[in-house]
Amino acid sequence: MSDPYASRTAVHEQEVDGFGTVRVLPLDPAADAPLLHRWVSEERAAFWGMNGLTEQRVAEIYAHMDTLDTHHAYLLLKDGTPAALLQTYDPDADRVGACYPVEPGDVGIHLLLAPAAAGEARSGWTGGLAAAIVTYVMRVLDRRRVVVDPDVANGKAIARFARQGFTTGPVVVLPEVDLPDVYLPEKRAQLAFLTREVAFGG
Repeated sequence: MSDPYASRTAVHEQEVDGFGTVRVLPLDPAADAPLLHRWVSEERAAFWGMNGLTEQRVAEIYAHMDTLDTHHAYLLLKDGTPAALLQTYDPDADRVGACYPVEPGDVGIHLLLAPAAAGEARSGWTGGLAAAIVTYVMRVLDRRRVVVDPDVANGKAIARFARQGFTTGPVVVLPEVDLPDVYLPEKRAQLAFLTREVAFGG
């Protein structure tokens, strides 16, 4: 069976000890929409904010993001299999930038893990992906600090980031965004930060 992603050039590829090979591919909004639609439509992905959207609307949202210089979307593969959706953004160009003092070198991320296959053991899954993500944003993109803003009710995500070394920041209210191409409701979020010094030990 051929690799449907073989023709795409990865922006980062990393062999993570004890986990596997992680490739970070720029998202293809049209080609990846069916896969992403399945992921974001699941109840477990409610905090992603796309429950109830059509596949076409999901494609349109990521096609719009693809036109931006400040927000980017990526498909993460683990050993050739789709493993997560990663979004990166410049906090100064995002609503979170109004909620904390943005520092030079900050980068924001959103991460949606792929659903587990039936009977699949996922021990170390988040840590393995996080190792590649942090290397990509801090070393390839040359950013000094990662900020995340999970919903305060999303205890699983908050706990995952804490296990990866993130320091808990304040709880903030992200303002509503109502634009022709983007609508985001107001959200109470738990900010957390990971510095390059903590991630790489100096």
